[in-house]
Formats: sequence, C-alpha cells, structure tokens
Amino acid sequence: MAQKPSIPKGTRDFLPVEMLNREYIFDTIKSIFRKYGFLPIETPAMENLSTLLGKYGEEGDKLLFKILNSGDFLAKADEKLLAEKNSIKITNQISEKGLRYDLTVPFARYVVQHRNDLVFPFKRYQIQPVWRADRPQKGRYREFFQCDVDVIGSNSLLNEFELIQIIDEVFNVLKINTVIKLNNRKILSGIAEIIGHADKIIDITVAIDKLDKIGLENVNKELLANGLPQEAINQLQPVIGLKGSNDEKITQLKKVLKDSEVGLKGIDEIETVLEYLKTSDVKAEIELDLTLARGLNYYTGAIIEVKAKDVQIGSICGGGRYDDLTGIFGLKDVSGVGVSFGADRIYDVLVQTNGFPETAMNSTQVFFVNFGKREELYCLSIIEKLRSRGVKTEIYPEPTKMKKQMNYANKKQIPFVVLAGENEIENQKVTLKNMETGEQKTIGVDELLNFDL
Repeated sequence: MAQKPSIPKGTRDFLPVEMLNREYIFDTIKSIFRKYGFLPIETPAMENLSTLLGKYGEEGDKLLFKILNSGDFLAKADEKLLAEKNSIKITNQISEKGLRYDLTVPFARYVVQHRNDLVFPFKRYQIQPVWRADRPQKGRYREFFQCDVDVIGSNSLLNEFELIQIIDEVFNVLKINTVIKLNNRKILSGIAEIIGHADKIIDITVAIDKLDKIGLENVNKELLANGLPQEAINQLQPVIGLKGSNDEKITQLKKVLKDSEVGLKGIDEIETVLEYLKTSDVKAEIELDLTLARGLNYYTGAIIEVKAKDVQIGSICGGGRYDDLTGIFGLKDVSGVGVSFGADRIYDVLVQTNGFPETAMNSTQVFFVNFGKREELYCLSIIEKLRSRGVKTEIYPEPTKMKKQMNYANKKQIPFVVLAGENEIENQKVTLKNMETGEQKTIGVDELLNFDL
C-alpha cells in the first residue's frame, strides 16, 4: 500500500499563486529596506547549539529544534543518563547543532565572526526561514519566514525612529492598517526596581507579555507562582493598566519612577523617539504600551511591536534594542537595534483582507497557442523578442486541442493570448486576444512588440 503523503504539523506547502503573493510581500519589503541603505546577508539554517542556547530565555530554549549528531549519535552518550531517561542532559551529548530560532542571534554571531569585513554602523537585512517547536495554531507555525532589518554599531535613537518609518512605509504599501506599540526595557526594569524586585525582571516581563493572551488574572497568578509577593503584584497593577495619551502616560510614569535612574533613562529614550516622530509623516497610530515586554532576554532598550487593526492575529512585526548581544561572542559594547517582519502572518492578513493586487497573480503576460511545427517556428522568434523586452511570455509545448490550450491560459489568468495560423504567417501578422474582454484583433508583429501589455 502506497504511503499517504504528508508534511510535519506547523509547516506548509505553497502553490504557485501563493508563492507569487509571498514574493510580492518579500519584494515590497526588500525594496523599502534598500531605500534606507540596508544590505542583504544570509546565515546557515543550522547553528551550533552553543550559539543558540541561553539567548531566548528558558521558554525559548525549550522551543529549539535540535539536530542529532551524524552517525551513531548514542555511541558517546552516558549510559547512566540513558537509563535515567534524563532527556535534557542526554540531548547535550547527542546533539551539537540546532535549527535557528530567529535571525538576530545568528546575526550577532555573524557580526563578530566577520567584524573585520564590515563597515560600522552596519545596516543589514535578512529574509530567511526560522524554526520553533511551538504548538501549531492559527497564525503560529513551526517553520516560518522572518524579514529582519538591523543596525549594529550605533547607540543613536535615530535608528529606532528610522525603523518605525520603515515599518510604516511597508504597511502603507501593503495597505495594512496597523498600530505600532512602543515600550522600553529600561522602563520595565525601573518598575521592577520601584516595587522592590529588580531581581525578578525576567519573570515580570515574561508574565506581563502574555497579558493579551491569558488576561490580567492569569498574569497575576503566574507572577505569584514565580515568587513575587502579593504586595508587589498590587503595586504593579496601576502601571500595567496606565491609560491616556502617550504624553499623559509619560507624565504619570515620571512620577512613579522618579526614584529609579534606569526607569527615567527609559522614559527619556521613549520621549526622544516620540519627538522625532512628531516631525515625520508616519501614518500609523503610535501607542506607548507598558504591557509590551517581548519575552526575549536580550532586549535592553526600545521595544517595538506592530498589530494589524482589521484582523485578529498576533503581532506582524516586532523587535527592539539590544546593547551587548555580540558580547556573548567576544565583541563587547556593540549596540544594535532591529525589527522582524513576520511574512507568514502578513500573508494571512492580506488573504483575509483581500489585500493582494491582481498584478501579483499574473506571472505570464502573453500566451502563444501552438498549432504545429511551422507555427511554432514562426512564434519562437516573436517570443524571444517579447522576452528581451521584459514581457513574460510562454507557448504551449504541444500542438494539442485549441480548447485545452485556452483552458490552460484561463486557469493561469493570462491576460493576452496570441494566435498565429497559416493566414497570420503568410501576412507576417498575429491575432491578439484580450482574455478579459474577449476582444481580438489581427496586428503586425512590430505592433505586438510595441503593444501596451
């Protein structure tokens, strides 16, 4: 019995029409990245686990896909650990590599490894797949593409401002209505300091980052379970629920964090970015959201997250400032900031809003019907000239029934069909049919070559 074909849960195949739409997203994002002076790089799909582990927090480490060592991977495994079924310790012995969880940590490794070949500040973009051993659900996949853009080697907040401009331009071109949420990790550290539990900053940020998903009551339960006293949790509530305009929130925060140097530094950074934004034509709503924490441990300053307003889905873009991510690889005090566009979620949003342009669907512009050997030879030279002018052109490979060939053109949504039979060949002409209107006319070859297709 033949095996039923399948793919792993949380992964997807893409049909040609879906790929054309995905490439529309990638091309849009790439063109805007390049406008701002960013250059492309690529890194391997797999990295050494020593590169990946410990960079994403305990929860992130659990979601890493590990790759078994080549050959007899159990040969060097500790028999005692095998007998104990200690999966965590055994994994360290039988697996040295893993699939990348994101593009940022590999980027930090890349910067350190190639620092003598780069010009700083280094502005890079990277569009590649990443893998997470997460539970698949709507808008959440185990394999998905990220479109990252980062500046490293500069502390300037102009970089944060420029990234927000890029975010705004990308989603304006894609016609996705968004809200850009901002916060600062220093503000969160200040809040943890003020309530007397600076040592619990990771537990606090991981918990409040889940506010939208699990609600305030469950966030408080998680904080309690992680050892935060009820009194401290009570102090946290007014800050989490801060209301009003961005300016009003900042005014209230200054009072709350007046005794926290790091908290005031975070407020100052947010104010600077908001001042830059007041001079720009950014169209998206900008919201200071104090519950925004983004659970990754390496963020140290600005935190950015983008939500689609018209579709219920997770964030479609996010990132932030990381002051010393390269330090773990031996290059100290090199600050960076970047954001990542979630191409798969952006795709899902555009599907739900019918946001893809019709032109994204059209691969072939002109299709030649094949009537036989003589007609083929006549058409091939015309096809070559059309292609040399950048017109996407194809001919049916066999001289089969006319109905079959026209059905092929219809299914591929090809806008123009060219027919060239004996009469057209004798007069050095072709018949051009508009597949949308049904109109057709006989024209000269030169006229076809100059026709507005």
